[in-house]
Amino acid sequence: MLISADGNQLVQRESLLFKRDYHQYFLDGETKPRYIGEPYLLHHPGTNRGVLLIHGLLAAPEEVREWADFLHAGGYTVYAPRLAGHGTSAVDLACRSYGDWVDSVNRGYAILKTCCEQIVVAGFSTGGGLALYQAVTRPEAFAAVISVSAPLKFKSVSSAFAEVLDQWNVLLRAMGVKRLRRDFVANDPDNPHINYFRCPVRSIVQVKAMMKKVSGALPTLSMPALIIQANQDPKVEPKSGRSIYDRIASPDKRYREISFHLHGIVRGEISRDVFAEVEDFLNRLSWR
Repeated sequence: MLISADGNQLVQRESLLFKRDYHQYFLDGETKPRYIGEPYLLHHPGTNRGVLLIHGLLAAPEEVREWADFLHAGGYTVYAPRLAGHGTSAVDLACRSYGDWVDSVNRGYAILKTCCEQIVVAGFSTGGGLALYQAVTRPEAFAAVISVSAPLKFKSVSSAFAEVLDQWNVLLRAMGVKRLRRDFVANDPDNPHINYFRCPVRSIVQVKAMMKKVSGALPTLSMPALIIQANQDPKVEPKSGRSIYDRIASPDKRYREISFHLHGIVRGEISRDVFAEVEDFLNRLSWR
């Protein structure tokens, strides 16, 4: 299907929104080149099938570029939205809630809907969690869901105390005290040319709140689902993938475990294993 004039207008609007945020929150030494955070549409006019592809926390649309290229080469139209607060700086991200990220994804869906009749929602890490959120809150909108390394449970000590630390920061902020606040924790990125090197404590709280809601709603998920998890993931508890899979009610569900020692499995050599599972899953879907 051809993308409509309305679709092109929506794409341009997202690009302008990113450019505005990029200039507003630019921090020398932290903000990446603009192409890293730019949302993108890979349009395939010969199909009515699309994939809404969502990047992870502290990342940007460039994180899922190899995945997007793979899907596009396979005959799908792909849109990779930029989650609010990403592709700019951690200061920008610290101001955002998971509701803002959901809004970003919803706008991406609206773009794909202008040129695709059937849409699969997919994502990596927090993007995988957002894909599941879409699947349980808007089941009528999607043909299937693919979630890779969704953070049902983090492994870091800082994440366990994120809510307490966030409340402490809120109290000190209200008192006008800066010295004792700890608004950010360090991040050791798999993709330093893409990811932030620090994570807002508030963002961890927001991811955990979103995943709690997702977890509670998984027994209502009835669409086809593919869950993928690295078995030696150092950032997300590897049992997260199996736990998500077990809670899903759909009879058409798959769980695939990837043998790898890093969190990032959608870029580089290891991504071939992930993409092969995705391709097989999509090929077996009963498309309308």
